[in-house]
Amino acid sequence: MGLRLNPGAPRRILVRATNWVGDAVMTLPALEALARACPQAGIDVLAKPWVRAVYENAPGVRAVFSLDSEGHHAGPTGRMLLARELREHGYDWAVLFQNAFEAAIIAWLARVPVRVGYATDARRLLLTNAVARAAEVRQVHETSYYLHMLHRAGIVPDPPPATGVQPCLRLNQTDVEWAGEFLEGLGLASEAPLLGLAPGASFGPAKRWPAERFAQAARSLLGLGFAGVLLFGCRGEAETTAQVTAGLPEGRVVDLAGATSLGQALALLARLGLLVTNDSGLMHAAASLGVPTVAVFGSTNPATTAPLGPWVSLVRKPVDCGPCLKPVCPTDLRCLTAVQPEEVVKAAEALLARRAEGNPA
Repeated sequence: MGLRLNPGAPRRILVRATNWVGDAVMTLPALEALARACPQAGIDVLAKPWVRAVYENAPGVRAVFSLDSEGHHAGPTGRMLLARELREHGYDWAVLFQNAFEAAIIAWLARVPVRVGYATDARRLLLTNAVARAAEVRQVHETSYYLHMLHRAGIVPDPPPATGVQPCLRLNQTDVEWAGEFLEGLGLASEAPLLGLAPGASFGPAKRWPAERFAQAARSLLGLGFAGVLLFGCRGEAETTAQVTAGLPEGRVVDLAGATSLGQALALLARLGLLVTNDSGLMHAAASLGVPTVAVFGSTNPATTAPLGPWVSLVRKPVDCGPCLKPVCPTDLRCLTAVQPEEVVKAAEALLARRAEGNPA
């Protein structure tokens, strides 16, 4: 690793964001720590278009630029163009939360003199300050994983707790206003709470509790006084959300799969009285917004990727083959099929009771 960095030195910092919503939310504590350590610096974030909304209102962020890998920045020519665009900003530091080789080569091509990141993906020689990723660092919560990089580089003074630091996601006011108008148009802007369901998970089927069980749990939870159900998902999860919708009372559910921007979805999440979800990006977003969140965990490890917040409840079944961290189960998906709808309902009832009593986790 290079010399320990002086946080008072940079005037312009480029942060390369992670590519998935959940990972992006979990970088927020590190991004805020960077802004506190370098208050004199303007911080710009380079992110894929679908995660921009996570960063646009983060403290200390001056601008968010899109990496349009399917269009303007496609292929080697597009990446060279991106590097030239970044070079014009005259960045002093590049802080790479993304672990990929590409993040380092773009920062190098952009001639950023200080390039900080984990020494992963054969990119050590492209980094001026390569932080070793020891085995124990890979066992801490992901929020602390990013903070640890900043600590080892000398940017933040204190080592982070292994259990993680709660992210704080801030919403765009335009999206907040849109969400209010949208719900009013549906007749769902009353005082009665809304139930949210997020039955998808981009990682793979080993993180997806069966759709029919989501529907069964939701039918029971509707008896707790929820005005309606909002189903969240991307366009690729429309088949799953449609399966859940088919198992719910007609007129009580709104399927939003592929129908909103991420910013709009986040603003709708903030209006929920409860979210039932798989281990997904929306799970992390809801927890960081303070929404009561019941998360069903399958193949992934809650020690490193559990949602952090005061109103969170995890439902999981320890099995001898897990957590395997595999996107596709090679056997019988027992970690998820063992979770019954009644257990999720019971966890939700306990969480809502705790919330009513003001008793955070």
